[in-house]
Amino acid sequence: MRRILAIVGATSTGKTTLGEAVAERLGADIVCADARQVFRELDIGTGKPTRQERGARPHHLFDALSLGDQPSAGWYAREARDLCERLFAEGRTPILVGGSGLYLQALQRGLHAEPPRDAAVRTRLQQMLQADGPQVLHARLASADPVTAARLSPGDSQRITRALEVYESSGRPMSWWHEQERQGALVGEWKVVEVAIGPRLLAERIATRTHGMFESGLVEETRALVADGRRASLEALQAIGYDESLLLIDGTIDRDVAEARTNLRTRQMAKRQRTWFRHQMDALRLDGDDGDLARLVAAALAHVRG
Repeated sequence: MRRILAIVGATSTGKTTLGEAVAERLGADIVCADARQVFRELDIGTGKPTRQERGARPHHLFDALSLGDQPSAGWYAREARDLCERLFAEGRTPILVGGSGLYLQALQRGLHAEPPRDAAVRTRLQQMLQADGPQVLHARLASADPVTAARLSPGDSQRITRALEVYESSGRPMSWWHEQERQGALVGEWKVVEVAIGPRLLAERIATRTHGMFESGLVEETRALVADGRRASLEALQAIGYDESLLLIDGTIDRDVAEARTNLRTRQMAKRQRTWFRHQMDALRLDGDDGDLARLVAAALAHVRG
């Protein structure tokens, strides 16, 4: 059976560097598995591979979407599966690199059938949300779909509204859709490597990365997007670093506060990523504290070949 290699980890753990090094050894292609790096307009704040790295070997899906497009795990699974199948057919080896666990899980396990969408129903529910609040809609969901309501916080307005939209437009609760057989997985023997480093060192790396992004032109990149009329799309994305840059451009906060807020949000995201990978994905976990790239590459290669 063919083997599918994924190199994952929280932000700032060094997974991109490891992925590039392993790809060089294997003569492989890099496939993006990051929910922000798929946007072609976002470079500095997303930690994409450098232009030099991207020029050294094929990289895929890093510029697949434009601001305003709607990414999802379903979109990613379909695009990445079709891409990887094409690469395998051409005798090439894809390596999935990124920290978006839900995207990778959708690709590895497949997806349930996509519940229908109905713009008119969604608009009506959003009007009810504004008028009555999420708790009222949650109570309505508890009557229609108690299983889904039980796993959603009464304040989770986005997911509550979506669950009600599914029920009203399809006649079936979201829980029914989730019980259906998954389809469309990328089939193979998955070999997943997670790079992990300790919380204190990770916080230091995040601070260094944040400072470097602001020094390298993150605010200028954001300012150019605003000038190009992309502010609303950027705000809707709620991207770490870009939100803070918008506030800095507006004069609402200064540079020190922007960096501090970016650091905090990035550390919070890294904690969620670490927890997710620990509980949701079977992986070889490599300690990257010492930064010994040669050791990490050897371990990753041994895992994929073992």
